[in-house]
Amino acid sequence: MSKRIKLGIIGLGKRGWSLLSSIVANIPAFDVTYVCDGYEDRAKKGADKVKEVYGHEINFTTDYEEVLHSDVDAVIVSTSWETHVKIAISALQCKKAVGLEVGGAYNIEECYDLVKAQEESGTPFMLLENCCYGKAELLGTALARAGVLGAPVHLRGAYSHDLREEILYGNVNRHYRLRNYINRNCENYPTHEIGPIAKLIDINRGNRMVSLFSMSSRSMGLHEYLAENKDKVDKTLMDVEFKQGDIVNTLIKCENGETISIMLDTTLPGYYSRDFTVKGTKAMFSQDIYCVLKGEAEEMYDTPEIIEKFMNNAKDYEQEYMPPLWRDITKEQKQAGHGGMDYFCLVAFSKYLLEGGPSPIDVYDAASWMCITALSEQSIKTGKVVEIPDFTVGKYKTRERLDVVDFDYLKK
Repeated sequence: MSKRIKLGIIGLGKRGWSLLSSIVANIPAFDVTYVCDGYEDRAKKGADKVKEVYGHEINFTTDYEEVLHSDVDAVIVSTSWETHVKIAISALQCKKAVGLEVGGAYNIEECYDLVKAQEESGTPFMLLENCCYGKAELLGTALARAGVLGAPVHLRGAYSHDLREEILYGNVNRHYRLRNYINRNCENYPTHEIGPIAKLIDINRGNRMVSLFSMSSRSMGLHEYLAENKDKVDKTLMDVEFKQGDIVNTLIKCENGETISIMLDTTLPGYYSRDFTVKGTKAMFSQDIYCVLKGEAEEMYDTPEIIEKFMNNAKDYEQEYMPPLWRDITKEQKQAGHGGMDYFCLVAFSKYLLEGGPSPIDVYDAASWMCITALSEQSIKTGKVVEIPDFTVGKYKTRERLDVVDFDYLKK
């Protein structure tokens, strides 16, 4: 591959537009030569954005097959949850390297199909899970790698994000979340929280998730929001029945004995949180109060005082344990999306394509993380524990650890 990667971007909704803007402004390794969206106005807007930055026109289309049969080296697929795996499979079959945006799978079969397409084609693939590059997630992982936390026993994460307005304006904004909340009840967006956790405890590399159980609350948040905002909401939704529960809790058992709990919380008031938490035998790390808690048992009874005492004390660990990319982050990198996570993720994708080597977040990671959506839907319907497939077919037992950043600096 040449020193600049000819890139096509397929899907220019809210997320795709953000990625396109970040890439043309901040990632010189990519040369965006083709953009695509099912809506022509979005595709043209994307081409105009590239022309504004690059100074020349590029191709745009509403047919992703045109991108796959062009001379692009790689594609980023940021389409709706229903279509992004299908398009990624087609791209792999056309020998186009794939950066796949996150989302949950609709069924287990499409996860197997994605793995099969990558294995048979040998084409580079990376899941663009930017939260694996998050500041707190990487600090917590560094502390685990350095032994500060002891052996991880229980890990927790969440996608807590008040999306009521985004969901309910889906018809206006042409956003796919709306139809999902009408028709499905599941952990529909698991990878932000499960990705960093899976990396920390070596899922697919010496460990694996073996089973899960999901439980859903009732669905009330969207109905109440509609009722309280009658003058400004889409009135065609007033009598719609939303299947998606307001809260979905999922408990996962791992082969090496760890447990994981994740929560979906997108239709009730609240603050944004990924709640990345590691409970180890020596200490606890919490993203929400950004703390490392090593206190003795007798100190733990007065929770408000303990929280006040330890809140933000993780800053004391940054100089020694924080990966250099976050210690040295620039203003431009922060502005490239999600406070810097998008920048680090996109740079990792470009470096992987240019230098080769293993994918930082490979197809087995993608399949095992995305399948949680389909399995949670099944568990909620049946009220039963369900098994999580081993998409590596046993290879996980001998695959070596692969972190998204190099933690060798901890040995110095």
